[in-house]
Amino acid sequence: MEKKLLLGAEAVAQGAIDAGISGVYAYPGTPSTEITEYIQRATEGNQASVHSRWATNEKTAFEAALGVSYSGRRSLVCMKHVGLNVAADAFMNAAITGVLGGLVLVVADDPSMHSSQNEQDSRYYGRFAMIPILEPSNQQEAYEMVSYGFEFSEILRLPVMLRITTRLSHSRAVVTPAEPRAQNKLNPERDRNKWILLPANARKNYHLLLTKQDALRQISEQSPYNRMISGSGERAVIAFGIAVNYAMEVITSHNLEIPLLRISQYPLPEKMVKQFTAQYSEILIAEEGYPLQEELLRGFSGDNRFRGRLDGTLPRTGELSPALLEKALLEFMGCANDTRHDTKQPAVIYQPVTYPLVVPRPPMLCKGCSHRDLFEAINRVMNDYPEKHVFGDIGCYTLGALPPYSTISSCVDMGASITMAKGAADAGLRPALCVIGDSTFTHSGITGLLDAVNDRSPLTVIISDNGTTAMTGGQDSAGTGRFFDICKGVGVDEAHIRSIVPLRKNMEENITIIREELEYEGVSVIIAQRECIHIRKTKNR
Repeated sequence: MEKKLLLGAEAVAQGAIDAGISGVYAYPGTPSTEITEYIQRATEGNQASVHSRWATNEKTAFEAALGVSYSGRRSLVCMKHVGLNVAADAFMNAAITGVLGGLVLVVADDPSMHSSQNEQDSRYYGRFAMIPILEPSNQQEAYEMVSYGFEFSEILRLPVMLRITTRLSHSRAVVTPAEPRAQNKLNPERDRNKWILLPANARKNYHLLLTKQDALRQISEQSPYNRMISGSGERAVIAFGIAVNYAMEVITSHNLEIPLLRISQYPLPEKMVKQFTAQYSEILIAEEGYPLQEELLRGFSGDNRFRGRLDGTLPRTGELSPALLEKALLEFMGCANDTRHDTKQPAVIYQPVTYPLVVPRPPMLCKGCSHRDLFEAINRVMNDYPEKHVFGDIGCYTLGALPPYSTISSCVDMGASITMAKGAADAGLRPALCVIGDSTFTHSGITGLLDAVNDRSPLTVIISDNGTTAMTGGQDSAGTGRFFDICKGVGVDEAHIRSIVPLRKNMEENITIIREELEYEGVSVIIAQRECIHIRKTKNR
């Protein structure tokens, strides 16, 4: 097959296409968005037989993927790490129902929080649900592991998690594809009890899940993705996922003879790990994310042979990198100043001051963005009140928290703007105002608005509708053109569902409308509708 130069996310997508998926389900979120976009662009993925529309949120995405699996076909579901929090209910229960057609969940973690609220490690979720986890070390493995994951999923009848991180997802490498596989035929599940999680069935299924754990560990022992690389000395390294790539880079660059155990499939192969660790007096643990395996290997009473993020050998937070691992590994080996180990690229890590290729600049709203005129109108209204609190949400409009606007007071998670404003209104705060984007509103803002209507909480919701999911590159927005009807359907008095167009020429009119609704002692919605400047440019090309 012809080799391709692919991002890690694209390698996952190509792997899914070649593995014969019938559907991909996702809500856009960096660094996972490119997986679904690639499938939508690809000739093989852009066919009627492969469903590939954006979902309202990660939970609905996961549930739809589970439905494809129920039909006997293969489905891919993609999300960023915080999206798995939204999908957690469906995800955890899918481990209990099991699957029929292969189901691979791709979760893209974002250590160092390049574009996220936190840097949680999704491997905890995989272990929590007791399902297999795959963690590729490079783009070729990312491609191959998708097919491997689907096969594995159908044999074990469990969902399989593929965990990638930002650096792998957003960097390119040459990938050699395999022969594509045809889609599964439609073959719906016949065992209905398995999928009806009434307590009697759920208990039976949970017991079945527990009995599969020994098989999962045995498979990990034999996995081609878990293996030892020989070396010499009393010290060794255990590296996980992309850290394998980093470790190999350092070992090769410095001609180190240190033994390495590479792990890319979980649960941990216990026998392999015990056999390896028994040979060495000190072991460096290199893993991207939390010290999940380091904690496990150290144990409750602490086994001081293990070094890593817990003892400061590696930084406790942030993204792992070859440079960080180089420094830690050379110091661990006691050869940081030994020139015998400095070869092609001496002392890369000992130059903390580097010259960036791109001059850093603070994030800001795009020139011509509708949010600019909206925030200016809000600020002018709120200046008339002694308290100025505006609850915000996840999206590019979160940048309204920064100067020169400094409008937004909070940003916690998807949909929290409405529910936090409701809580503050219930506590007596006036005015209670929140701003939420159109896509975020349909993701998880609607239910908060329903709460406010049911409680008759006095708050004003501004839906900043730019007609797309702008922050992640312009994916479909589920409620475009229907926000008035949605809000009316939820129960908002239609006299208090107002529309504005955030343009400078409309500033005084918009200020008047916002002020009127802030004075209303009930639930009001203002739909601030103006197309994203970049979407407009794309359409005009």
